[in-house]
Amino acid sequence: MTSISLIVNPSAAGGRATRALPRVRARLSDLGLEHRITLTRDLDHARELARAAAAAGEIAVGFGGDGLVGAVAGGLQGTDGVLGVLPGGRGNDFARTLGIPVDAPAACEVLARGEVRALDLGRVGAATFIGIASCGFDSDANRIANASRFVRGNLVYVYGALRALASWTPATFEVEFDDGERRRVRGYSVAAANAKAYGGGMLLAPEASLRDGLLDVVTIAHLPKWRFLRLLPTVFSGAHVRQPIVECHRARRVRVSADRPFLLYADGDPIAELPVEIEAVAGAVRVLVPAGP
Repeated sequence: MTSISLIVNPSAAGGRATRALPRVRARLSDLGLEHRITLTRDLDHARELARAAAAAGEIAVGFGGDGLVGAVAGGLQGTDGVLGVLPGGRGNDFARTLGIPVDAPAACEVLARGEVRALDLGRVGAATFIGIASCGFDSDANRIANASRFVRGNLVYVYGALRALASWTPATFEVEFDDGERRRVRGYSVAAANAKAYGGGMLLAPEASLRDGLLDVVTIAHLPKWRFLRLLPTVFSGAHVRQPIVECHRARRVRVSADRPFLLYADGDPIAELPVEIEAVAGAVRVLVPAGP
C-alpha cells in the first residue's frame, strides 16, 4: 500500500488547505492510500519534512500553494523521493500546468493512479523553484498581493499588478546569458520561467517546458502605463509574446541585475536580492503527474 506524507501549509490562502483536509483524508482513505499529516512552520521546515518523507519511502505531498510545492520539490532534490501535488493555494499554477485538478479531493486521484516523471527545477543559490522567478514590476506586484487580506483567489494577483502600476517607474536591467550574450532592458520586468504560468493563470512563458533543461527568459520593455494596462489581459492567453516590447530567450543559466534594488520572487515568495544568477536543473525532481502520453 502506498504511504503518503501530507505536508500542509496551514496558512495558505487563508487556511484553504486546512479546511479541505477532512475531505482530502476521506478521499485518500477511499483510494487505499495510507497517509499522515505534518503541518509546516515555514518553507525551510517543509524542505526538512520532504527529506524525511523520502528517507522513509513515503510520497512527499505538498498541500498548499506553489511556494510550498516548490519547497517540497527542493527538499527532494538529490533523493529518490517522489513529489505529489495537492492544490491548496490561491494560484495553483503548477498543478494547472501539469493537468492536476485544482480541487484537492479530485487531485487525490493523481496520487493513486498517476505516473512518475522527472521534471526540471529552477535554482538560485541554495533556493529552488518550480514555476517562474521574476523581478522588477513583478517584485512590487507580488509584494502587494502577498500583503493583501481582502482580495481572495486568483484576483489577488491582478489586484497586485494594478496597485503596483500606479507608482511604477521604469527600471534598467542587465541580463547576461550563459552563451555570453548580454542585453540591457529598460522597462518593467525580467522573468526566468521553468514552467509556463504564474499569478493564477498568467501564461507569461507559453512555450516553456518542464522537461527541456532550459529557462525561458522573458523581458518586458518600457511602454506607457495605459498601453501596459491594455496589454495585461493578453498574458492570460500568452498573446503578449507577440508584442515587440516582449522578448523571449532560452538559456540554461542567466544573470540579472538592475539599476535599483529589487527582490527576486519565485512561486510567489521572495527568494533573493538582485543581482542574481538563475539556472535550470534538468530532471531534478520526480513528480506524480496524471497518467497519459
